[in-house]
Amino acid sequence: QLKLVESGGGLLQAGNSLRLTCAASGDIIAYPMGWFRQPPGKEREFVAAISWSGASEYYDESVKGRFTISRDNGMNTLYLQMDSLKSEDTAVYYCAAGSRFPATTERQYTYWGQGTLVTVSS
Repeated sequence: QLKLVESGGGLLQAGNSLRLTCAASGDIIAYPMGWFRQPPGKEREFVAAISWSGASEYYDESVKGRFTISRDNGMNTLYLQMDSLKSEDTAVYYCAAGSRFPATTERQYTYWGQGTLVTVSS
């Protein structure tokens, strides 16, 4: 079992930046990982994924060029750097660990965090 805990969410104005952190209870080196988000009243959606080594990344078009996913396998930590935030980025953000890369659907991930809320005001 792998426990994931997200942190770093908050309330901020559009145009600002924020970095989310996902800390794992065990080794993440074997897992491709990803970030998803669930906007208010909507389904959870894919944001970004990263290969087990960190050498490859994959993004949803809505965040490409603004968000950067990265990982530190030595620290068992996943990150999501979010720049040029927009009001439509408001959501609960979840990290997840899976078995394939790139994986863009929820069912391709096995372990999930509890989420952290990001609210962007316009």
